[in-house]
Amino acid sequence: MSAVTTLLTDDQLAVVETTLDFAQEHLAPHAVAWDQDKHFPVDVLRKAAGLGLGGVYVREEFGGSGLSRSDGVLVFEALATGCPSVAGYLSIHNMVAWMVDQYGTEAQRGRYLPELCTMEQLGSYCLTEPGAGSDAAALRTRAVRDGDHYVLTGTKQFISGAGASHLYIVLARTGDDGPGGISAFLVERDDEGLSFGANEKKMGWNAQPTRQVVLDGVRIPADRLLGAEGEGFRIAMNGLNGGRLGIAACSLGGAQSALDRSLAHLADREAFGKPLLDAQALQFRLADMATELAAARALVRQAAEALDRKAGGAPELCAMAKRFATDTGYAVADRALQLHGGYGYLAEYGIEKIVRDLRVHQILEGTNEIMRVIVARSLTGALR
Repeated sequence: MSAVTTLLTDDQLAVVETTLDFAQEHLAPHAVAWDQDKHFPVDVLRKAAGLGLGGVYVREEFGGSGLSRSDGVLVFEALATGCPSVAGYLSIHNMVAWMVDQYGTEAQRGRYLPELCTMEQLGSYCLTEPGAGSDAAALRTRAVRDGDHYVLTGTKQFISGAGASHLYIVLARTGDDGPGGISAFLVERDDEGLSFGANEKKMGWNAQPTRQVVLDGVRIPADRLLGAEGEGFRIAMNGLNGGRLGIAACSLGGAQSALDRSLAHLADREAFGKPLLDAQALQFRLADMATELAAARALVRQAAEALDRKAGGAPELCAMAKRFATDTGYAVADRALQLHGGYGYLAEYGIEKIVRDLRVHQILEGTNEIMRVIVARSLTGALR
């Protein structure tokens, strides 16, 4: 893990070591079983919250850890070495907590953040719809003002944690078509009219539930509006900048685990009278995997530092980092499976699970095609 800890401060080293220890003790030994049983380990999430991982970016006065994005990418990379699926949900939960802390009123922060930080309450992010994924601004879920309440109607798709989560940040249309007509709302699991679809059968990420969130005339008090009317799309996109870094970091952690396992496997296996690790062709492949991960890690950390500084180009860097790290992570994990030969295809070795988990990272938090659109618009916009 030397490449992971390069150029870190003493405080960051301590964060990485503590998180790695947690991941190896509480996540890694159970990751395959959780995947096979489709078990969502809420008890383990609450143990993670005991280390401050339920409110990584939330201010300390509300029970959070008050860490930077630069610290956060280290946390999620380390967690994902134990289980990318659980680490991925924690990234989403922390995105929700950050959005409440950043855009909520004092009353909203006091009501929700303490239990989000302890993970007594879990959070989910509801933007995608059956007909509005990459074109998020085309969403159709509607919120209509009715006196001191809003009434929400619509369906959200592919929602991580749905059914288990207590708090849902729901993006809904309060105005005209386009991004300017979208607002954000805080919906609670017990609100009348809220229901959930069946737990989706997925290729990976089986250690967390994914369901539709159905809003059938859900009536909520007007003080559950997050931010102001019409600010929802901006709030959602700002949340996704950090969320993309979290998922990018999870790809790094999963791929790093696959690389480490490959090193151990090749050292143990012999062919033609000598360890496979002595074969130069395989050494070169390992070297390429390590180099590509190091390059992706550097870009993720650069983007995190830019987001911490609120640099003008931070959203484009976050898109670059998400695209590059998730593509690289999946490619490295796939090559790790190949290096394991037939054993890589067996569930008990855990490599095929990492491959399946990392594949979805190229889709969620904005597909990698959309990441290219964001970067391309930044490059070409000044020329128009």
